[in-house]
Amino acid sequence: MINTLIGPILAGSTRQSQARIWTNGSNAAAVNFSFSSCSAEAVDIKPSSPNSCFSVVAHAPKRGPIANDKMAEKSPPNVTSILDTTHERAVIDEDATSDEQALAALGYKQEFKRDFTLLESFSVSFSILGLLPSIASTLTFGLGYSGTAGLIWGWLIAGIMIQSVAFSMAELCSSMPTAGGLYYAAAVLAPEGWGPVCAWFVGWSNAVAFAIGPCSLNYALALMITTSVTISNPEWVPETWHVYLVYLAILLFNGLIAMQSTKFIGRFNVVGTVWNIILVLVFLIWFPVGSINSPKTNDTHETWTTFQNGTEWPIGWAAIMGFLTALYTMAGYDAPFHLAEECSNANIASPRAIVMTSQSGLYGGFAIVLVIAYTIKDVTEVVVGPYGQPFGSLCLQVLGRNSGLALFALTQVAQMFCGVGVTIAGSRVIFAYSRDGAIPGHQLWAKVDSRTKTPVWATWFVLICSALCGLISFGGPIALGAFFTLVGIGQYTAFIAPIALKLFFGRNRFKPGPWNLGRYSATVNALAVAWWCVITPALCWPAFKGRNLTPQTMNWTILLYGGVMSLAMLHYGLSGRKWFKGPKINVEHLAQMPTPGLRVAESQESDKQWNEKKRAQ
Repeated sequence: MINTLIGPILAGSTRQSQARIWTNGSNAAAVNFSFSSCSAEAVDIKPSSPNSCFSVVAHAPKRGPIANDKMAEKSPPNVTSILDTTHERAVIDEDATSDEQALAALGYKQEFKRDFTLLESFSVSFSILGLLPSIASTLTFGLGYSGTAGLIWGWLIAGIMIQSVAFSMAELCSSMPTAGGLYYAAAVLAPEGWGPVCAWFVGWSNAVAFAIGPCSLNYALALMITTSVTISNPEWVPETWHVYLVYLAILLFNGLIAMQSTKFIGRFNVVGTVWNIILVLVFLIWFPVGSINSPKTNDTHETWTTFQNGTEWPIGWAAIMGFLTALYTMAGYDAPFHLAEECSNANIASPRAIVMTSQSGLYGGFAIVLVIAYTIKDVTEVVVGPYGQPFGSLCLQVLGRNSGLALFALTQVAQMFCGVGVTIAGSRVIFAYSRDGAIPGHQLWAKVDSRTKTPVWATWFVLICSALCGLISFGGPIALGAFFTLVGIGQYTAFIAPIALKLFFGRNRFKPGPWNLGRYSATVNALAVAWWCVITPALCWPAFKGRNLTPQTMNWTILLYGGVMSLAMLHYGLSGRKWFKGPKINVEHLAQMPTPGLRVAESQESDKQWNEKKRAQ
């Protein structure tokens, strides 16, 4: 009796098609079906010989041949796979879970432990968001470029548009729940023949952003720590090398946490999420209530309408440049995509975690910027204050020395959780690309530790890159500030590329997963692409022009990002195109999908035989 039907079975006008099937207690088989619009008829199935493929003619109803629930529930997961382009499929272990089946259908074997739940996956991405510390690190842009009104309206506009990117990404994640994430999606959805180069570009853009991410976050934390010491002891003035040593110590701490088991990491980030939520609540209450100023809050009309142009460009463009505060803060919602291979029920839980992160970031961040805008008294003093750390100056201005220093310290703890989360996500990105041979030294970075079942070597690769990037701090604060915009442009370019490929080239090949946008998919995708077209030039734009545009005031994002990506694409043109073919399949057993209309020779090993061999090993 046939127990499960594997593969696409097309109904409609009479035609021949083939699919592999599993049988209850016997062998896998390739079956020749003749479909018509008539009702299903019972048939007898007899193998032509033991352990062989066989043929049978059956009739199916127009809506499809699977009429019983047991057959449907064991159908292969609906994923958009690189195997679709090779006309192969993975032979799935009979004991495999639904997550392992989905991953095998994408072409990869299970290497990590799936200890992440929806909560823990969300916790990692929410920790990366680090709402208060991330906003604190980028106040120079949102507040400094266009004042309180620019900060408020900039967050609203940018935050809402970011949702189109997050929802589009969640749809991709549900269809392709693998650590390769955006890179894998680009390879699958690109036009025929363009998959490898698109995957290469997206992979390097994302890898650059994640290599820089720990640098920008943790160096900002190092500045916060040294600023706290200066506030406590005004006689001590930190040198750049002092900050750099603190920065290295933070990176070491990140590595020691991120190299642990998935279960430990999940619990650690749950603690981080709780801390971040409590901190946001404390800030929202403490800042306006505990203000030492009179009146404690600013006039509503003035707060929402006062634009202070901190650039030499028209105020409208200055406000768009200030979108970086929202872009940088909400750049971590892709983490569940990269952690999908460690999450249970990944094709539903991971996209939900992406949406939960982007939504909580939108509303929680808006509440924070409102409190900042209503309580700040002197924007200029905060942005160009004596400590070089705007949020530290803001805390002192609103709460006074002791209370301000206390809140500043609590924010630093949240920033620490944020840095660990970025390191974890970055290591998974490097692991995924190394697994496919896209990064020099990939044999080492793709190793999974036998004890923790995590990519330990990839973790330290990310941190070593961050340590080297931190050396640019000795060149001055302007060059280091470019890392914030570099993370934004690198991340969002990687985010948008597969969405654009799906919108313009891959809609016919894309198979929606259980979490999808339905008929609104194309509209939301188009909004995401349009949003990228607006923010990309803004992230590369200098604040000054004419004689005031000097090497010290230049926005070096275009040089840093463009230089690295140019070298990456040059490497592809000279070498990579000869050997890099996109995602590298590593499942243990593949079966060739039969050609429709042809009888199958007795040449394929059955699924049962393969499972028996695996048990024997």
